[in-house]
Amino acid sequence: MKLRIILALLLFQHMLMAQIPMIQGHRGCRGLFPENSLPAFAHALEIGVRVLEMDVCISADGQVVVSHEPVMNALYTTKPDGNPVLKSEEAALNLYQMPYSEIKKFDVGIRGNALFLEQQKVATYKPLLSEVLALGEAFRKKSGEAVYYNIEIKSDPKAYGLTQPPTVDEFSKLVWAQIKAQVVPGYVMLQSFDFGVLRYWHAAMGRGEFPEVALSALVTRKSAEAVVKDLGFVPAIYSSNFSDLTKVDVEKAHALGMRVIPWTANELSQIHALQAMGVDGVITDYPNRAPKLP
Repeated sequence: MKLRIILALLLFQHMLMAQIPMIQGHRGCRGLFPENSLPAFAHALEIGVRVLEMDVCISADGQVVVSHEPVMNALYTTKPDGNPVLKSEEAALNLYQMPYSEIKKFDVGIRGNALFLEQQKVATYKPLLSEVLALGEAFRKKSGEAVYYNIEIKSDPKAYGLTQPPTVDEFSKLVWAQIKAQVVPGYVMLQSFDFGVLRYWHAAMGRGEFPEVALSALVTRKSAEAVVKDLGFVPAIYSSNFSDLTKVDVEKAHALGMRVIPWTANELSQIHALQAMGVDGVITDYPNRAPKLP
């Protein structure tokens, strides 16, 4: 029975990854619109992106919020009173200690982002995961084209109960509840740097508690072999920093049965170099710069 489950998972991963488009819009399209915002995801879809990459955190009232940090980032966040969030205020503005009704009052786009000078300055807020999925599914129904979702659980083993739920189980079930309500699981990738999250999802899928989604191991300077050893299983995707990646790394990951989708390459020359290495996808802040790839 266990062998049958493993074979079914491998077949699913192969079928899913064979269909996923090359280019993934990082946090929507962070180089062009405020990161992890509805305007960014909408624009990404409009310019041809079909894989929306995003991050999720949890609010005090158990809502799944699309946000890279579990705090309000001083780099681009404006308080409800119109003043910018200061660096010294970030830690106190902990999303896990704030109900979503309060989180939504903070603007995350009107100031722009000094690190991304092409980014449009638009008033916007941190949306719920349910809103992003609804936007993507509405586009899918209107256009007739497949839309995929690469969802990162922003989990830190040192922060359980502080800036995130106290257990992987609770965090994961909150995220899964939103996914299953709106999206066919075959269009979902679940990624994390926290291998405890990936092990939990793999075990839950093996028990039949969660349907199969493609699990992606996010890493920095960790080889494909080390990923498999540390996880105890072969994930569908090996996702490293693009600057750490070599052609040999790609070949080793492929030999182990993983697809390779590095992050975050923003120059056309970088994307072409990665394509020459044989990667299966690229996560980028500037999908408008990417070559027209399938």
